Amino acid sequence: MRTFIDHARSFREHATRRGEDFRELAAGQSPLALFISCSDSRVIPSLFTGARPGELFELRTAGNIVPPYRLDRPAGEVATIEFAVEVLGVADIVVCGHSHCGAVGALLGAGDLRAAPAVRGWLAEVGGEPPATVRAQAAGADHAEAAQSHALAQLERLRGYPGVRRRVDDGQITLHAWYYEVHTGSVLVHRPGTDAFLPL
Repeated sequence: MRTFIDHARSFREHATRRGEDFRELAAGQSPLALFISCSDSRVIPSLFTGARPGELFELRTAGNIVPPYRLDRPAGEVATIEFAVEVLGVADIVVCGHSHCGAVGALLGAGDLRAAPAVRGWLAEVGGEPPATVRAQAAGADHAEAAQSHALAQLERLRGYPGVRRRVDDGQITLHAWYYEVHTGSVLVHRPGTDAFLPL
């Protein structure tokens, strides 16, 4: 924690040196994309995208899960997505899965979540059931295909959001599925034409 405190104390000097950039941020935000990724501490979107402050509107959830759109039960994730689309007018939405994802492993039946009942409930309610083919492919230690399929499922769920669906149909929003490899730093993107995740 000491490292974080020391950096926070000295950050004002850095901000002062880049005064104009920070004054522009104070005037409002106009992010280029909504970036939905896992809460995993090893996944830092600005690190591997090179995004500067104000360029990414981030939503981080356990397992980069996009809950179903519903108004009878308010959810911060749904509100964040709706705000990015309806108020900020983002032009792109990225759902980024990653290697070594504990949430995807839990969805596949790996891991013991008895000590984390809220996590277990979240995954059971909104995580979705992975297809049998994905469960079979992910029987080993490599969950890459499962995590990639999971990202595509979340992207499909996004299409159920009225504002997203309308803007996709109008060509105002483009949806992307990415996959980040924690151990290599590689980023793959889903290419619909080949139905495969390939290097950017």
